[in-house]
Amino acid sequence: MRLTRLLPFCALLLAVGPAGRAEYIVLRSGQRLNVSGYQLLGDTYRLQMAGGTVLIAVEDVLGIEPEEVFTRLKPADNFKGPFRELIEAASAQYKVDADLITSVIAVESNFEPKAISRRDARGLMQLLPETAAKLGVKDIFDPRENIDAGTRYLGDLLKRYDNNLVLALAAYNAGPEKVAKFGSVPPYAETISYVRRVKRAYENSKSGGTPSSTRKRKSFSASATVPNGKR
Repeated sequence: MRLTRLLPFCALLLAVGPAGRAEYIVLRSGQRLNVSGYQLLGDTYRLQMAGGTVLIAVEDVLGIEPEEVFTRLKPADNFKGPFRELIEAASAQYKVDADLITSVIAVESNFEPKAISRRDARGLMQLLPETAAKLGVKDIFDPRENIDAGTRYLGDLLKRYDNNLVLALAAYNAGPEKVAKFGSVPPYAETISYVRRVKRAYENSKSGGTPSSTRKRKSFSASATVPNGKR
C-alpha cells in the first residue's frame, strides 16, 4: 500500500458512494479498509479514506462490501403478504418466536426468496445446500420449505444452547463447530455484525408494537458476550 496526501481534486476523481454510506475494501490479507470512495485506475485502486488516499493493487483486493447500514424493521404486525402466514405456521410448529424468524429473514435475505449469497447460501433464510439437504428440503427457493427448514434449524440451535439467543445466532451464521471451537461467538467480523443486527431487529420488533402472536414470549438468554475482534 502507498499512502499519499489528499489532493483538493480527489473528490472529483473518486467514485463516491451514496450520501451517508461508506464501503469496505476487503483485502486478501483479511484487512478491511473503510473508504468513502474509490476509483479503478488500470491495475490499481485509488481509495479515498479519512485524511488521504491509498493506492492498492487490484490483485490484493478480495472484494468491496457496503458498510452495515441498519434499517429499522416495522413492527411485526405490519408485515403482511405471503410470508407472514408461513412464518406463523413454522413458529407454531417449532416453538420459535415469529418475530425472531422475521428478524432473521430480514437480515439474511431482506425477504428475497431467490437470494443467493457469496457462500452459496440460498433463499429467505439463506440455507446452505448441504444444510437444506439434511433437513429434507427439495426446493431450497420455495418459501414454505425454506422457512420451515430454517425455523426448524434455528429452533434446534436454541435448544442446543439452552435458549441463548446470541450463541444460537452465531451458530446459525458461522456454524456450531465454530462456536464450539471458540467457546463463544467466533471472533469474525461478519458473525459479530450478524448477531448484533438480528438482535437489534428482534428487539425493535418487540418495542415497535404489539407482538405478532398472543402466546407467551419465549425467554431467551443473551449472556454470551459478543467480542469486538475481527477475522
